[in-house]
Amino acid sequence: MNHSSKLAPCDVQALKSRHAEVFAPSWANRAATFGIVAFLAGLFVFGFWRLEFSFTKVLSGIGQLGVLVWMMLPPDPGSWARFLIFLNALAETVAIAFLGTLLAALIAFPIGFVAARNTTVNRLVRFASRRLLDGIRGVDTLIWALLWINVVGLGPFAGVLAIMTGDIGTLGKLFSEAIEAADRKPVEAIVSTGGTRLQQIRFGVLPQVLPVIAGQVLYFFESNTRSSTIIGIVGAGGIGLHLAEQIRTLEWQAVSVLVIMILIMVAVIDAVSIRLRTAFIGHSQRPAK
Repeated sequence: MNHSSKLAPCDVQALKSRHAEVFAPSWANRAATFGIVAFLAGLFVFGFWRLEFSFTKVLSGIGQLGVLVWMMLPPDPGSWARFLIFLNALAETVAIAFLGTLLAALIAFPIGFVAARNTTVNRLVRFASRRLLDGIRGVDTLIWALLWINVVGLGPFAGVLAIMTGDIGTLGKLFSEAIEAADRKPVEAIVSTGGTRLQQIRFGVLPQVLPVIAGQVLYFFESNTRSSTIIGIVGAGGIGLHLAEQIRTLEWQAVSVLVIMILIMVAVIDAVSIRLRTAFIGHSQRPAK
C-alpha cells in the first residue's frame, strides 16, 4: 500500500494552530534573534580590532614560516649520543603523563563518589567537594607546573605533580557525572534485597561506571602526553625542556627531530588508547552468562 508523504490540509491547519510560533514567528522573536546575531558579529569584529589582528601580518608570517620549515630540513639530531638523550627525554615525558594521570585518577575516584548526587554522604559534603574540584580545575596545568617547580624544584617530579593536580579537578567532575548518570534499577534491586549503602555502590553503581571511567582515564593519558611536553618547556622535565633549549639556540634541524618524535609518540599512544577504550566498551556491553 502506498502512503502519501503529504499531510492533509486539515492536518496542516491543526499543526499551524498548535505551533503558531513556529509557522509564523512573532516580530519580537525575530528581533531578538537578529539582535543576538548582530551582537555576536560586533563582538567578533571588536575582538579582531582590540587584539590588533592583521591579515598582512598573517600573510607575511606564512612566508617566514616557510623559511623556518626550510631551515628545519633535513631533520638531524647532531649526533647519535644526542639522539639517545632525546629518546630518554621522550620516555621521561611518557612517564610523567602516565604517573600524573594515574595518581590523579586514584585521588579523583573517591572524590567523584562523594561529589555525585546519588552516592554522596550529604548535601554539605557534596557542595564542598564540588567547590574543591572547581577550584582545582580553574588553575591551568602550566600554572600548577610553575607552582610545583618552586616547591620541589626543577625536574620530572614537578611535572608529575602538575599533571596530577591539574587532572584531579577535571577527572573528579567527570567521574561524578558518570556516577550520577548510572541506571537506578540495579541499585533498587539491591535495596529490595536488603543491601547496605556500600553494597548498593559496589554492586549497583560501580560495574556501570568503571568502563566509562577507564575510557576517560585513557583519554586523559593520551592528552597529557601533549601537556607534559608543554610543561617541560618551563622546567618540569621531559622532552619539552630539550625542545625549548634547541629553539633558544636556533638548532632548527634538531627541533624538527624533536617535533617528529613527539608526533610519533602521540600517534602511537592515540592508537593504543583507542584500542583499549574500544576493548573496555565492548567488554562492558557483553551480556553476562
